[in-house]
Amino acid sequence: MNLSLVLIIYRSNSPSAKEASIFCTKALKDKNIKSKRIESDFDNNQLESYFCNLAALPDLVIVLGGDGTVLKSANALVNYDIPILSFNIGGNLGFLTQEKDFLFDKSFIKILEKKEFIIDFRNRLHCDVYSYEKHRERKLLKRYDALNDFYFKSVEEDISPTNQIQIEIDSEKVNEYKGDGLIISSSTGSTAYSMAAGGPIVHPSINAFVINPICPMSLASRPIIIPDTSKVIIRAVQKNKREIKLWKDGSKCMTIKENDYCEINKVTKPCKMIKFNKSISYYITLIKKLDWKGDLSLKNNQNN
Repeated sequence: MNLSLVLIIYRSNSPSAKEASIFCTKALKDKNIKSKRIESDFDNNQLESYFCNLAALPDLVIVLGGDGTVLKSANALVNYDIPILSFNIGGNLGFLTQEKDFLFDKSFIKILEKKEFIIDFRNRLHCDVYSYEKHRERKLLKRYDALNDFYFKSVEEDISPTNQIQIEIDSEKVNEYKGDGLIISSSTGSTAYSMAAGGPIVHPSINAFVINPICPMSLASRPIIIPDTSKVIIRAVQKNKREIKLWKDGSKCMTIKENDYCEINKVTKPCKMIKFNKSISYYITLIKKLDWKGDLSLKNNQNN
């Protein structure tokens, strides 16, 4: 990979991430590679303004932080065909990041120059929110993109009422979920909120959506995995107050009202994540992050 300009996005209010961004800038400068540093509390207008003033887009975006910083950066870059390289600095689990040793021993530059990596294409979710009334054309209210998930929960903040949410898949009404809410995740997002809500872990190379009810009132309401070529429609069907709140990747979006509905499908352009050939495998990542036992025979041999 030829590097002439790199954008570095580091986690806000994290001294370790800021320090790592300064280190990264110096390492790139030593190789005559220009870079620009910004904190992750930017808004999309700032990013667009920055790109508009450039003669050419950055060759690479380096993200320093946890999965939350990666998600925000990936969503902000949805309209730009720029690969993302992320390191877990000051974050929590870090399913989307590379090991930080590659950064601090400066080997990441050589790995990039020698092309000792793969581009990991991660499918995104897209949500169009429409308002519809009988005898009128539907009206597009808002559009959102997410790398991990969209989810629907109560609009109430002081109490936690039961939500009743209708789901339609490829023009078929499939179910009405009663419970705390509903998650629609990508395979990448299957290790995020969906996993915490009891959903299955799906390998990121599998092109799928996970539909996962949050604390359903019926034992028959189970998670389901569907092809990501599907079109999913979500409506609130509460008898009294037909409103639910839409969230994406952990951030509030808007209230879905009685005559509104959400249409969710796959984004045409996937997110490009750089994965080093020397990085640990997906399964080793799961073993480490989730404290799985791994190969017990190796541990037994060490104890003997």
